[in-house]
Amino acid sequence: MTEADGPVSPLVVRDMTLADCDRVAEIRIRGWQRAYRGLMPQPYLDALSVAEDAERRRALFGRADGGVVNLVAVGAPRGPSRHRGNAGAVIGWAALGPYRDGEIRTGDAELYAIYVDAGHLGTGVGRALLQESVRLAGARGQSRLYLWVLKENAPARRFYERAGFRADGAEEPFEVDGAVVPEVRYVRRLTG
Repeated sequence: MTEADGPVSPLVVRDMTLADCDRVAEIRIRGWQRAYRGLMPQPYLDALSVAEDAERRRALFGRADGGVVNLVAVGAPRGPSRHRGNAGAVIGWAALGPYRDGEIRTGDAELYAIYVDAGHLGTGVGRALLQESVRLAGARGQSRLYLWVLKENAPARRFYERAGFRADGAEEPFEVDGAVVPEVRYVRRLTG
């Protein structure tokens, strides 16, 4: 399925609940393993655990202070997903909150993550999550939304560029299992 095929219908973007943690972890870990193949050490990717990530999601969810917003996209899945036919199934996830400049949180926003179930890539799910993230950050009065993306992740970079984000020249190393994987920062100005 391509972007031209249109969005998953019906699609709802809502706040994540504790009950969504297992499915979000599955989408996140499978997303890492798919998107970062060849960009990160394969043994590291192979060792990622959905169960451990789900436990981490539940712990983070329990400590939430309102600063971080977790969103999920749910809908009537189409395509080869094993969740096909489950109305209301979580098919995407995004997290945003205050921009982190080292240990300091600034007045700007940061998109921490966005992942879509492999069976729904190119169907508008990621775009819907990103649009809602931009809307929320603007509604909070934040003037910029930042994100970090792996420098060599060309599909993700094109996705963000199509949504109005631009690389601002900032780059930092990200170490994974002894390998340095550079990240670049993108920014989009918000209208509020």
